[in-house]
Amino acid sequence: MTTPTTPDAARAIAQGYAFTGPALDLGALLWDGRCLPDASVRVPLGMLSRHGLVAGATGTGKTKTLQLIAEQLSAQGVPVFLADVKGDLSGVSAPGAAGDRVARRAAEVGQDWSPQGCPAEFYALGGIGPGIPVRATVTSFGPVLFSKVLGLNTTQEQSLGLIFHYADGKGLELVDLKDLRAVVAFLTSEEGKGELKGIGGISPATAGVILRSLTAFEAEGAGPFFGEPEFDTAELLRTTEGGGRGTVSVLELAAVQDRPRLFSTFLMWLLADLFEDLPEVGDLDRPKLVFFLDEAHLLFTGASRAFLEAITQTVRLIRSKGVGIFFVTQTPKDVPAEVLGQLGNRVQHALRAFTPEDAKALKATVRTFPTSPYDLEELLTGLGTGEAVVTVLSENGAPTPVAATRLRAPRSLMGPVAPEALDAAVKGSARYARYAQAVDRESAYERLSERPTPTPTPMPAPAPATRKREERPGEEPGVVEQVMGSGVFQSLARSVGTQIGREISRSLFGTSKRRRRR
Repeated sequence: MTTPTTPDAARAIAQGYAFTGPALDLGALLWDGRCLPDASVRVPLGMLSRHGLVAGATGTGKTKTLQLIAEQLSAQGVPVFLADVKGDLSGVSAPGAAGDRVARRAAEVGQDWSPQGCPAEFYALGGIGPGIPVRATVTSFGPVLFSKVLGLNTTQEQSLGLIFHYADGKGLELVDLKDLRAVVAFLTSEEGKGELKGIGGISPATAGVILRSLTAFEAEGAGPFFGEPEFDTAELLRTTEGGGRGTVSVLELAAVQDRPRLFSTFLMWLLADLFEDLPEVGDLDRPKLVFFLDEAHLLFTGASRAFLEAITQTVRLIRSKGVGIFFVTQTPKDVPAEVLGQLGNRVQHALRAFTPEDAKALKATVRTFPTSPYDLEELLTGLGTGEAVVTVLSENGAPTPVAATRLRAPRSLMGPVAPEALDAAVKGSARYARYAQAVDRESAYERLSERPTPTPTPMPAPAPATRKREERPGEEPGVVEQVMGSGVFQSLARSVGTQIGREISRSLFGTSKRRRRR
């Protein structure tokens, strides 16, 4: 509620945020240099699945904003996923620390502040860093995402897709990196040339580039990220006993900051996997899950057209599965226009205009906001830490008026928890025992490397490469050639229609579609 002395424009803005249903409190309206604690700026809970953007220059408070939204979602029973790139979000699990700054902010915005942490689980890619290991099999990761992490061009990406198609059809399970390397190595070998020609005319040179990129990728230490047990993304949908509070899943990425292409692509695998598993639900009164992708520009750096199209399609469609995505980055221009157009909620922190390029970006950002009584160009460069320009979707789906906002203080700890507390939380989790130990079972590498075994059944006619070998008496056949001619491999090739042998159905990202027990 505003007072009679509040200007008409400010009252009209405040009225735009007076929702009747459940909503999250972002802060209080700023007008003419004053904070109006009775004029709350809010976002309807049901609109959090319409995606959003949290943007602003370094040090303006983006991390605290996503923490503020995340803890309120958890309190409303909505699970949350946080990509913690800088390693400063583990504090969401612990009660905040009272102090003069927090008390002053709470008084300014009319917040009844008390410390409270959220139920949280901590994960780490491949177990590198503090967290329960998160792994994916190469098969489920798929060729489009793999092309992104390997830095392949469009032609090479298409060729990798055909290689996955070949492995799928032959029942060669791609569990870890050595499996994919074994398949590509076979197809580039003398013995595999015939097979290579049979899967779409991939040139040996292109296959060789893929193999070298894969070998270099493995040498960089990427192996632990791929394998089994594969992470079940259903873990991200958990709530506390009785569904009271949503679990905050924090993916700790600080230990792999030097591999941004890998971890940003892994985040898209998580989304793609959820997209394939979750049923259509339409509009809900609250989301099933909300993702916060920090340093979101890393998703799009060096991305192929196919990758960008897949992201756009996923963002567009996953809303109907009840999943919201918030991109957290420095400027809106970090996010492609096709993706930006899908984002209904926006919290824009201060922007800097120190260079002509900055000034140009500022003007472009101002043009993306609805018409406003504020001088947004001046306002966006003058906002303080913990202040932002907000516009969200109202309960009827229309954009709310642009509101300069002083944001609330998070109730959880604004900073990381102690390392020993984080380690105890990880090892005390019920999920730690399930995912901690890697499993290396028989898959494509072992099948292509194993020695032939005697078989009583007649051997089929040899492949051309094998025939050429047999015409050279006294020369021993190669290992891969022996495998291709063995009963084991022939049995494997005939296994189309079985759980392992049938071709895998793939999604927008080329990820495999797997049925999960929900």
